[in-house]
Amino acid sequence: MSLAVIQMVSQDDVLANLAAARRLLEQAAAAGARLVVLPENFAAMGRRDLAALGRAEAEGEGPILPWLKQAARDLRLWVVAGTIPLPPDGQPQAKAHACSLLVDEDGERVARYDKLHLFDVDVADNRGRYRESDDYAFGTRVVVADTPVGRLGLSVCYDLRFPELYSALREAGAELISAPSAFTAVTGAAHWEVLVRARAIETQCYVLAAGQGGMHPGPRETHGHSMIVDPWGKVLAERDRGEAMLLAERDAAEQTAIRQRMPVAGHRRFFSAAEPRLPGVE
Repeated sequence: MSLAVIQMVSQDDVLANLAAARRLLEQAAAAGARLVVLPENFAAMGRRDLAALGRAEAEGEGPILPWLKQAARDLRLWVVAGTIPLPPDGQPQAKAHACSLLVDEDGERVARYDKLHLFDVDVADNRGRYRESDDYAFGTRVVVADTPVGRLGLSVCYDLRFPELYSALREAGAELISAPSAFTAVTGAAHWEVLVRARAIETQCYVLAAGQGGMHPGPRETHGHSMIVDPWGKVLAERDRGEAMLLAERDAAEQTAIRQRMPVAGHRRFFSAAEPRLPGVE
């Protein structure tokens, strides 16, 4: 059961980004992948017209969603489409979410996750100030969905700093977790690997961490180091910078054995006060 993550260096040209993503998805399909995760902001990086992009997609006038469905059908892949700016379903004029879609090999939408934790921080880099909430509304739901390679929990980038979300995903039956990301070079160098591996270890899930890795408009520099990590915290595949397709196999029997030998889910004694604020699990 092959898993793949895609690393990109997306720019502000949507069509060029989609062409690059298609090329990398083709590599994943040729290598035998069933589930592929694209990075955060894979189609648009550094754009200031995210609201307009989201409205166009919601109204059926944008290029991203048709491209996504066609690529999944053509390549017979299940795809986690990083993040796309999308308003709530049926509300094209509302504020967009940083939305991660899961589509199946027929190009049908299986799940939608709207990023719960938005990156409103100050970073000691060339940009300095990040305020995702200026462009995006906060998500409200934990999302887990069945796929041919296991039950998948969805998360995005800054979510990695909030372990209570990952506990909720594990409790909802997640066996794999997607984490499309665009970590800054500064925060990534300090925290990226330890966060990704910690989320894998504590949930005993495969974590598919697909990142951006290079220079973008803004100016913005991203850390890269996309990786696939197994339930024991072992890094199965990693690439530092630039475009890449990474592949690994899920060993379901070994994952079951790890969970049986160390049944941490059954030993849990503390529950986050944040969890009751979430309306539910899809």
